[in-house]
Amino acid sequence: MNDQHVLRREYLVALGLSLGPAASNGLARFAFALILPAMRNGLDWTYTQAGQVNTANALGYLAGAVATLALIDRVGARRLFNPGMVMTAVALIASGVVVDHLLLLALRAVAGIGGAFVFISGGVLAAGIGDGDPRRAAQAIAVYFSGGGLGIALSGGALPWLFTIYGDGGWHAAWLVLGLLSAACCLGTWAAARAVPVRPRSDAPARWSLARFRWLAAGYLLFAFGYIGYMTFVMAWMAEAGAPAIQMALVWVMLGVFTACSHRFWRRPLAEWSGGRPMAATILVVAIGAALPLLGASLPLMLVSAVLFGGAFFITPAAATAFLRKSLPREAWGRAVAVFTLLFAAGQTAGPVVAGWFADLGGLQAGLAVSAVALLLGAGFALMQRDVRAHHR
Repeated sequence: MNDQHVLRREYLVALGLSLGPAASNGLARFAFALILPAMRNGLDWTYTQAGQVNTANALGYLAGAVATLALIDRVGARRLFNPGMVMTAVALIASGVVVDHLLLLALRAVAGIGGAFVFISGGVLAAGIGDGDPRRAAQAIAVYFSGGGLGIALSGGALPWLFTIYGDGGWHAAWLVLGLLSAACCLGTWAAARAVPVRPRSDAPARWSLARFRWLAAGYLLFAFGYIGYMTFVMAWMAEAGAPAIQMALVWVMLGVFTACSHRFWRRPLAEWSGGRPMAATILVVAIGAALPLLGASLPLMLVSAVLFGGAFFITPAAATAFLRKSLPREAWGRAVAVFTLLFAAGQTAGPVVAGWFADLGGLQAGLAVSAVALLLGAGFALMQRDVRAHHR
């Protein structure tokens, strides 16, 4: 088998795995920003209540990360990845047939649990692609995480039109559409996961120290806190400014398209830059994109915001995974990625509530400002991370 054939096969496997983030993140988490204005109007929510719904998803994600940390070494990444996809699709479909606030919170939590299974285990599967070559692994990791952009683009192309036709009552159908799209993604992820070689699990303990990764971890925590505020409320910001559905759809699709293509911009930095520089650079670009709406909600400004934000925000988890992969032995990857995901989940649990609280006090602009400041701080912390010498057995 020649090198080109191997590389093409690895790319296709990573692309198939990337349907995981497309469903678990692009559809199950971020598309809520498109549904939020209709649900808020139809159910008479405050911004704090709206933030609680996303926080329920983040709490589920946190619980799923804890469960993954306990299970991944025992059952393997593949056996968590596929059930996580099914949980996500079922929770989305069920969200379209309930109106009770507590039931919606519970379903968002279930989607979060499934999303954590998918995001962590899929990242570990992607990190195993490349036959030990760091460049090929970095490419596979970036392709995997950028798959979230497909879900964002699909939801952005479909949901605003539902609300144009059905008004605020279209939110029920919106959840059903997201659930059916997620179910379709299961077909691709199932085949891709089977194509990743399963290596024997080591009986050796997966020892590693979070203290050696403290600056990267701090940057990742603040990134999670900051990015989710933007993703939760940016569409509400445009709606509040009177943007028509076609403009909101265009911005969301642009965000998704640049997210899906972002691996092409960042594969060399992920493979070649030292320390926390790749993560710091991605968070800085995301911060600039998140700050631009503070200047206004005009279409040109929002399109630039979407390009910058989308072009980097899914590469931040890729940067974390790539750094852990090159710094730790294989048997430690699953637990290390799970621990970082716990930090990520903690940050994005607090983000929507804090941003929503500031939005209720001072308007959506205040909530978006809090997110941008957190991202800038996160970039600074990540930049302080130095390389950690790998100890591969």
